[in-house]
Amino acid sequence: MASAIRQPYGDDVMTHGINSPWHSGELAIQRSIGVTERMDRVGRSHLRNFLLDQHREFFPLLPFIALGAVDPAGDAWATLRAGQPGFLSSPDTKTLSFDLGRDPDDPADIGMNDGDSVGALGIDLSTRRRNRLNGTVQRNGAKGFSIEVVQSFGNCPRYIHNRNPAFTRDAETPTTSPPQISSALDAHARAMIAQADTFFVASYVDAEDGTRQVDVSHRGGKPGFVRIDEDGTLTIPDFNGNSFFNTLGNLLVNPRAGLVFVDFSTGDELQLTGDAKVILDSPEISAFHGAERLWQFKPRRVIFRKDALPLRWSDGGASPHSLKTGDWETAEQHVQAER
Repeated sequence: MASAIRQPYGDDVMTHGINSPWHSGELAIQRSIGVTERMDRVGRSHLRNFLLDQHREFFPLLPFIALGAVDPAGDAWATLRAGQPGFLSSPDTKTLSFDLGRDPDDPADIGMNDGDSVGALGIDLSTRRRNRLNGTVQRNGAKGFSIEVVQSFGNCPRYIHNRNPAFTRDAETPTTSPPQISSALDAHARAMIAQADTFFVASYVDAEDGTRQVDVSHRGGKPGFVRIDEDGTLTIPDFNGNSFFNTLGNLLVNPRAGLVFVDFSTGDELQLTGDAKVILDSPEISAFHGAERLWQFKPRRVIFRKDALPLRWSDGGASPHSLKTGDWETAEQHVQAER
């Protein structure tokens, strides 16, 4: 999500004497590939402080949504929350409303109190359509809340694995399994990450005036596109995209991140919070086919929630863009060969 936190123009972009639509982290990565002027124009035309009618019509069709939040300790969390289509609605262009109760087992829930800044991603895996927004939570009772939109824009369908959802229980019936909390990845968590072709990541930035911008975004690739080192560090390729660099720009400014992996056949969620690092220069970048940069994540807290989601997904096929990317085994062979 592009941050609404503005940075003055200077050598970074042009000299119009007005603010950039991007913050310093986003500008830094855009500058590294020489697209700052082009992305200035794109940002001014694509980043909106309201929902387009097509997006207002899109959200009520969804059976789940990805959310990003920040807990009182400043840790970022990503989560998926589900409901029968219609649990999301947009009564006006500045509001996304949720008919959704609280979930005390979800570590992201504590960061969704009245007045908190959050990020949201509406994504339809069956059509690969998505829309991102961020804003401020407005609570109107225990059952529901809304997000007052600060920023909204669409995303392309690249790297989204096609899946078709079905409910296995009433969306309001919680799982009976308690969350399992640890400080490191166990064998089950490692296996879940190793076979994943999809995950979601939350990140955020704070301005000097205290304004907070939270984002949650999708990441996809071939199964195993996330490498797991012995110490639990995850290394993820960043593929060609829209050059907004919302997530990685946030991480350059503030390295805290939250990841959520989903087992689409069981509804299990694996939620991680920890610290991230953006890698713009490494031999592994050119060795991993399709990667333009890398980033790493080291979890500090790990929460596994069995059957957290009342949905199961049937596989509809990999994204054609993901099929063109590389894998870590081949990348490591290339790196070794160059030594």
